[in-house]
Amino acid sequence: MQRQKTLLSYLKKPSPEDQSSGDNTINGREFLSKNAVPIDLKEEILGTETPPEKVPLPFNNGHKSSVFSSIKHKFSREKPRNIAKGDPCKISSVCTKNEGSDGLGNASVSLQSGTNRSFVSSNGNSNQEGKGLVSLIASDDHGFGPETPSMQPYVPGLKRDQDNICSSGDRSDCFSLNASKRIKSLKGLNFERKNLEEEFEMTSKFEWLHPSQIKDANGRRPGDPLYDKQTLYIPPDALRKMSASQKQYWDVKCKYIDIVLFFKVGKIYELYELDAEIGHKELDWKMTQSGVGKCRQVGISESGIDEAVQKLLARGYKVGRMEQLETSEQAKSRGSTSVIRRKLVHVLTPSTTSEGNIGPDAVHLLAVKENCNELGNGSTTIGFAFVDCAALKVWVGSIDDDASCAALGALLVQVSPKEVIFNARGLSKDAQKALKKYSSTGPAAPLLSPVQPGADFVDPAEVKNFLDLKGYFKRSCNKWDHTFDGENHNVALCALGILVNHLERLMLDEVLHNGDVLSYEVYKGCLRMDGQTLVNLEIFNNNADGCPSGTLYMYLDNCVTLPGKRLLRKWICHPLKDVEKINHRLDVVDKLVNNSDATLSTAQYLRKLPDLDRLLGRVKASIQSSEALLLPLIGAKILKQRVKVFGLLVKGLRIGLDLLRLLQKECLTSSLAKVVSLPVLDGDNGLDKFLTQFEAAIDSDFPNFQDHNGTDFDAETLSILMELFIEKATEWSQFIYAISCVDVLRSFSITAKFSSGVMCRPVILPLSKPSNFCNETGGPTLNIKGLWHPYALGESGGLPVPNNLHLGGNTNIRYPRTLLLTGPNMGGESTLLRATCLAVIMAQLGCYVPGETCVLSLVDIIFTRLGATDRIMTGESTFFIECTETASVLQNATYNSLVLLDELGRGTSTFDGYAIAYAVRFPIIFFYWMID
Repeated sequence: MQRQKTLLSYLKKPSPEDQSSGDNTINGREFLSKNAVPIDLKEEILGTETPPEKVPLPFNNGHKSSVFSSIKHKFSREKPRNIAKGDPCKISSVCTKNEGSDGLGNASVSLQSGTNRSFVSSNGNSNQEGKGLVSLIASDDHGFGPETPSMQPYVPGLKRDQDNICSSGDRSDCFSLNASKRIKSLKGLNFERKNLEEEFEMTSKFEWLHPSQIKDANGRRPGDPLYDKQTLYIPPDALRKMSASQKQYWDVKCKYIDIVLFFKVGKIYELYELDAEIGHKELDWKMTQSGVGKCRQVGISESGIDEAVQKLLARGYKVGRMEQLETSEQAKSRGSTSVIRRKLVHVLTPSTTSEGNIGPDAVHLLAVKENCNELGNGSTTIGFAFVDCAALKVWVGSIDDDASCAALGALLVQVSPKEVIFNARGLSKDAQKALKKYSSTGPAAPLLSPVQPGADFVDPAEVKNFLDLKGYFKRSCNKWDHTFDGENHNVALCALGILVNHLERLMLDEVLHNGDVLSYEVYKGCLRMDGQTLVNLEIFNNNADGCPSGTLYMYLDNCVTLPGKRLLRKWICHPLKDVEKINHRLDVVDKLVNNSDATLSTAQYLRKLPDLDRLLGRVKASIQSSEALLLPLIGAKILKQRVKVFGLLVKGLRIGLDLLRLLQKECLTSSLAKVVSLPVLDGDNGLDKFLTQFEAAIDSDFPNFQDHNGTDFDAETLSILMELFIEKATEWSQFIYAISCVDVLRSFSITAKFSSGVMCRPVILPLSKPSNFCNETGGPTLNIKGLWHPYALGESGGLPVPNNLHLGGNTNIRYPRTLLLTGPNMGGESTLLRATCLAVIMAQLGCYVPGETCVLSLVDIIFTRLGATDRIMTGESTFFIECTETASVLQNATYNSLVLLDELGRGTSTFDGYAIAYAVRFPIIFFYWMID
């Protein structure tokens, strides 16, 4: 407390009497002069710590000597020394932050030389005494303990030299190192600090890049609704003044202002201006004024460019690379003033990356096109197209939706895109709300990229002519025009046009020329679950933090291969609605459960497999794309990567063939053939003989294929081998799909065998017909004995209490088709509701069900109204959302639907909630559903 009072008195404003008391005072504090009285430091500040001082431990003061007595002087506190009178070398100065200062940069230093005193602030300005400066007296270190170098106060080198001279005996020379040299030293430090600040706060020399002046290619400012974020306006006068290298860069950059563009100069990749700011911010690269046109620039060598690109992609940036098409010697051969020719080779985005560590999940880029119907009832048709660049596959389709956009939500959850491109003016407000709503359900929200009105297609005929003119998708396994079957093929074709236009801008020609176009169905032929149901049941992402932990996907995921994990996700999105197909899957799972040796051997083969699906896609992308091999400096690197990819694919397919032969010996292929179409392995047209030829070619031409330094002859050989190999691309795709099915079915068997509770094979009954239901001779059935939630375990790992559930029945035993479930708070009602839905989904996947016995008829749609959420920022309250989701149930439920309503009407009073629940229950009392 005494030290706190001393500190407050020290910083207290001086009184008028103190200011006029004499020449040797500033702010009420005395300064040393030649005739100054020594200051007793005991009465001054002993430090800046506010807690009271620790009392030193008592020492042994006895007469007996001890080991500690010889070193106790190191632990004792040294008494403060008085400053001798007139000692000019004992200058006490401590820099602190005074009023109006900013950190250590504005600290003040007081210097004394005889009777003349000057005070110099850190900005180099000289102030006379008494003008708001605070001078502090240095204090001794009060830390208790051994004296170590780390405990010594920091002393500048100039001060140490000054002390050494003063202690040598010639004190008359001390002042020669005093004020003038210390002022020069402080000015030097300030100059270096100012240069450092200027280095990181450099502004662009181009006025048209300033935020207040920036425009798009059409001269629109960012506030304009038609502003194009992809282009940049450069004044013609500025272009004329640029050098040839500058024009090379800015001619490309003005069309790709939204990407981080690397410009190759020799063996260095450089970023300029706005991109240099990103490189400095994200990668901590030093920014300098150099490069093309002496502008802001950062750079990285050839060896580090791949890592830098992956880091920027992971942070959500789009990255392009301008490569040199010739060497400097080749450029000089065309003339001494010739400039090296460069070209934008490709543009990578987080949604189109195909190399590097992209993870097990598929990376999708989704394009959406909406066509509102003229009926005026809120119904709409949405066409979509999405691409997986790593696997070289494009899917197209369309969905019918209403104002709730539940089908669009299902599409977004199923595809889980990294980026969504759409025409903002052609998309309704409800659809845009759905994009934002379902984009926030996962751990990472996708990028929503509106396209310019001129970048989309309105006429389907225009899209067809465009694709035919460019020759896109000529090598697709299916004719792309045969994919568009159905009533809404026009809107799906327009969505494909938006996607193709975007891929063309990113220069992904390998996808457009070699990719496969496939049809995608959101609901057709499977158990239907809309987007809200997938979110409520936490199928792929939990509602706590959006991660996969605590979800059905994580519970069932015991897959070993990456294609198997992706196939499992597709199966969960589309549970079967065919009794025969479900039983075929269950037959394979049964055999794997009962044959532990086969399951173990299968896992051993699967662990050796690389990602065959993506390797096949990269091989297909290399067909007729030899231009990249001609690029200097990186052509050899690209060839080396292609040799490695092709070798890994051939060796991996051999492991897959050995796995299928193992399953033949275990008598599993007969059951597996009913689940998936197996390729022909033996014979003249079999894959075994075909693959053996390529194995021999790899062993002879590329024995060390994982680290092969190729030549021009090797490039030609590899190109021929790849073209011959791709002749059976369709068979190889079917083969990889069969291996993935084996992995998923093995995962189901592991779940069934090693779960915490009892698992059983479900008995599946066909869909009930309305006629049978009305005659009360049968109907929907759901009977489960000992049902438990598969992954809602207690903190100690204990299982939840199992429950028996009986809904509906056949002609012999009939139960009510409606269950009204009540109980106290935290009584487990919601857990039972979710467990019922999960059991139905697992059964129709062909997996075992958590319970002792399970008999159910097929379910066509699952509806859920769970939880209490609101979207106030979009004008949707909790009650509004409840009514919207309930209205969707009343409009779309069928005889075979499973409906879960949890606390319907909770946003209203007791009687209103009861009235709503009763009114909703009555119209569909004959349906089979549950109410909490």
